[in-house]
Amino acid sequence: MIEYRQGNDLDVAQTAELYERSTLAARRPTGDPGNVEKMLRNANLVITAWSDGRMVGIARSFSDFVYITYLSDLAVDQAYQRQGIGKELIRLTQVASGPNTTVLLIAAPASVDYYPHIGFNRHNSAWLLSPGSTVT
Repeated sequence: MIEYRQGNDLDVAQTAELYERSTLAARRPTGDPGNVEKMLRNANLVITAWSDGRMVGIARSFSDFVYITYLSDLAVDQAYQRQGIGKELIRLTQVASGPNTTVLLIAAPASVDYYPHIGFNRHNSAWLLSPGSTVT
């Protein structure tokens, strides 16, 4: 049975291990525990999934709880994928965000086809300013 919790007071090492088990670590700065700690502490909406005391999923977001919630990280342990955990993490994020709040995310390349399947609409006007780039 999966238990869901809200809050960002999480063990840094346990969170980094989950990112590794989900493959999200390949796209996040999780090699430095200080980075993981900052990622957790600065997020204001975090929902986690637990199985027998082990974190098996996380949805880490930034929200104003009125207009927009940016779902920065959605990670589910590979051994627990395809059980609806990711979908439930998103649903709980949406509920916690408020009834009029849009949930926005940038999909990992391997997950692009997943999100339309669960109700997301494609948005074609996102823009990135990468580290090292400057506004000109």
